[in-house]
Amino acid sequence: MRRLLTGILTTLLLVLNTVVMICPLMVFALLKLVLPGRGRDYASAGAMCMAETWSAIDKAIFALCIPTQWDVRGVDKLRQDTSYLCVSNHQTWVDIPALIESLNRRVPFFKFFLKKELIWVPLLGLAWWGLDYPFMKRYSKAFLAKHPELKGKDLEITKAACELFKRQPVTVVNYLEGTRFTEAKHREQQSPYTYLLKPKAGGVAFVLAALGEQLDALLDVTIVYPGDKAPGFWDLLNGSISRVIIDIRVHELDPALWAGDYENDPAFRETVQAWVNQLWAEKDRRIEQLRAEMN
Repeated sequence: MRRLLTGILTTLLLVLNTVVMICPLMVFALLKLVLPGRGRDYASAGAMCMAETWSAIDKAIFALCIPTQWDVRGVDKLRQDTSYLCVSNHQTWVDIPALIESLNRRVPFFKFFLKKELIWVPLLGLAWWGLDYPFMKRYSKAFLAKHPELKGKDLEITKAACELFKRQPVTVVNYLEGTRFTEAKHREQQSPYTYLLKPKAGGVAFVLAALGEQLDALLDVTIVYPGDKAPGFWDLLNGSISRVIIDIRVHELDPALWAGDYENDPAFRETVQAWVNQLWAEKDRRIEQLRAEMN
């Protein structure tokens, strides 16, 4: 009963915060549609400020209502006046609050590449649209075989989104696995990693190609939860998660990673894929270490 009441209270406060904060955010978002040039940039900055305030209040709600310990590491030298590429393992919707807890107001407000269907999420879909989050349509291999003209459409959206990001500092979050980790997906892929799915290098390659000179560093985020199964969002809301480790490593980015043509140069493609695979192998080992510490 205590957890049920905790979950209901936390949910109500989060919904209230969303309803209140989405109003000024949408005002700035609509101004972006009508203002020219620098005016649009100022409106975009206003929308980002509203999103950061919204997230800060969410953090306060979690601190007030639930006992979860957010063990955040590696944020001492992060800055808000530059741009980052952020990569993270992905297990559950709780990963989003974990990023908010660790990065909000420490780096520029982050942008995700979202599934197109998420634009219909009540209130949040509008907010993501107002914040210029790119909505991407994902196609199965079978569908692309029947409609080859749609191949590469996601990468076109990536390019267009990155053009918008050039106008202000930004943290671009890329989940290299492309989907949340499950044991079933892990077996189906025959992933060579113990705790991760196979990474996809194409999206991050295009972000690097479009923004490489603007990006200050790579934020390598590793999130670990207690137990063998990733918790659900309701587990967070009702206070069932005792502790979350968010380990952040900052890596310099080699300009060679955006010096070639990923689509048309096989040698360069292999170079980027090798870099991603090495990053993922190191993350897999780090997850094992953090899980041992957690348990």
